[in-house]
Amino acid sequence: MEPILIEFPDYVETERLLIRAPKLDDWKELHEAVRASKAELEPWLPFARNDESEEERKANTKEAYVNFIARKDLRFHVYSKETGKFIASTGLHRIDWKARKFEIGYWVDSRQSGKGYVTEVVHGLTRFAFEQLEANRVEIRCDSKNTKSRAVAERAGFDLEGILRNDEIDHKGSLRDTCIFSKIKL
Repeated sequence: MEPILIEFPDYVETERLLIRAPKLDDWKELHEAVRASKAELEPWLPFARNDESEEERKANTKEAYVNFIARKDLRFHVYSKETGKFIASTGLHRIDWKARKFEIGYWVDSRQSGKGYVTEVVHGLTRFAFEQLEANRVEIRCDSKNTKSRAVAERAGFDLEGILRNDEIDHKGSLRDTCIFSKIKL
């Protein structure tokens, strides 16, 4: 079956969070959250190293919407069920529909960090991948020095499969190592 024809819900709910597909007008909240979180995100996420204009953020959000519909990349935006406030961005990336393999990525608005939201997101999105998308494998990849991201993967019950040494260049131009965590269908 062509991925664009695969039907599944465009949202996931957890105890405290609504994790939903991007909407075109989400760009404002994303823009504000990235700006407020720039110092925390910059070492780990290349997109945070650029000072995107509002127009670029609009385009990025529209592209995320289009990619979600096309099933090329499944970005989700995370909101508090209680307050409706934007919390984080997450998604299922590097999708291989034939192998049913997905990689979870995430970042949190730094004003919302330390509240367990990202771990809750990972639990919810992992469940969604296995139950709704019939995943065989879900991965989390992160810089070996990103202790917060590594802790999320560990708290969510992912197994560290290995570390790719000298895998990429970090934000300072130095080689970095990448941890690969996974959960597989049993």
